[in-house]
Amino acid sequence: MIYFVGAGPGDPRLITVKGKELLEQADVVVYAGSLVNPQLLEWCPSQARIFNSASMCLEEIVGVLEAAHRAGETAVRLHTGDPSLYGAVREQMDALDREGIPYQVVPGVSSFLAAAASLRKEYTLPGVTQTVILTRLEGRTAVPEREEIRSLAAHQATMAVFLSAGQIERLCALLMEEYPPDTPAAVVYKASWQDEKIVRGTLRDIAGKAREAGIHRTALILAGDFLGDSYELSRLYDRSFSHGYRRAQEPGGTEGHVGGPGEETPGCREDGGMAHG
Repeated sequence: MIYFVGAGPGDPRLITVKGKELLEQADVVVYAGSLVNPQLLEWCPSQARIFNSASMCLEEIVGVLEAAHRAGETAVRLHTGDPSLYGAVREQMDALDREGIPYQVVPGVSSFLAAAASLRKEYTLPGVTQTVILTRLEGRTAVPEREEIRSLAAHQATMAVFLSAGQIERLCALLMEEYPPDTPAAVVYKASWQDEKIVRGTLRDIAGKAREAGIHRTALILAGDFLGDSYELSRLYDRSFSHGYRRAQEPGGTEGHVGGPGEETPGCREDGGMAHG
């Protein structure tokens, strides 16, 4: 079997248990050498054949995977973060599909999640924003015109911008056409790695601060009021709020009404589960 595995953001302990187990069983590993922490390769068997895809083209990568399949070997294609985000994984899977070669995908922890953990922030805050936009600034690879930064920034939602640290000045200028210049911003370089760097500021000054810190690549740029200190408390844990798992408490500590069968309980899914938390 061939497995596309998310390596996680950098800290080797942030790979999934399943991903680690597959590395321990692998006969062949093709890893994204420019981004994947090489410490992850220490879990591979000593006899495993390891290929660095940084110097390979699509046909070469697929060729290695196809050869492993024909030999009855276990092959791991190790992608940084989660394969579904900026991993160029679809074209590899489509090539295997054309040859009738089976494969599985194992998700991983994305760098935008590791960045929030390092910042100790929550992307979706009540009364602030309930939307996270994951995007990138156009460069050598274009983005669809309808997704250009100005259009996305008009929502003033939480913005997580990948692959754009080299154009941070231009990015901030575009964002400030829609966001106030004093909107909080942060740059997280190599989230979860040992040499992680965090720079905080506003859209007005974050580009200069990032340059002063020597950050030019391998960084996530975050912007939005989720980085600020003002927000509403969640109703999920409000003692006066009923949901499928807890009765509301009236003033004085007495229990109130819980929605009965057929009644909708705000903030909960129809199956009775909590909507978040």
